[in-house]
Amino acid sequence: MTTESIKTPANVVTLVRILLIPVFMVVVLAPWPQLAGDAAGRAALLVVQPWAGALTFALLAATDGLDGYLARSRDEVTDFGKFLDPLADKILVAAALLALIEIGSLPSWIALVILAREFIISGLRMVAATQGKVIAASWYGKVKTFTTDIALVLFIVKDAPNVLASGIASAVDIAAWVMMAAALALTVFSMVDYLVKSSEVLGFGSMPHDGE
Repeated sequence: MTTESIKTPANVVTLVRILLIPVFMVVVLAPWPQLAGDAAGRAALLVVQPWAGALTFALLAATDGLDGYLARSRDEVTDFGKFLDPLADKILVAAALLALIEIGSLPSWIALVILAREFIISGLRMVAATQGKVIAASWYGKVKTFTTDIALVLFIVKDAPNVLASGIASAVDIAAWVMMAAALALTVFSMVDYLVKSSEVLGFGSMPHDGE
């Protein structure tokens, strides 16, 4: 693979997404309200901060589909992109989970389940690659990613002052936990699906070849 083959629009989008993840962390975790000169300014920043964080996260998550579209439509799928794209998704989700734990909005065990799944699947894929095999993706994983992103956005905004002061606070809180429960269920189901598909890699029998 040449240097020029790495510099594709899709890979540039993926790299920008990774580079902007620290920006998302700063938006969510920095003590912006303390920088305001008066009480009104602090109150305004307390309202704006979670929504700015949610918007930043949503925009970064949405670029996942953009870089994939660019790579396929321009016939510029590269090994570098195949490595970097899923890595960017995992770093973004990990960043959001850690940020929510830091601000006290999310129990740490939820992050442990989600991140443990990512480590296990990454390990399985690496072992399969050393054997010249590819573990097919499933719809569980794709829906899991979407559901997790929605859940994280809801968790970022559910404790915003304007949400807590509104009549929809309970509804937003319930929606956030329902989406997170769905994300956790899909996390487990998709991990089991990958384990079944990697049975040959793990030495437990023939690996299925049922495609996507």
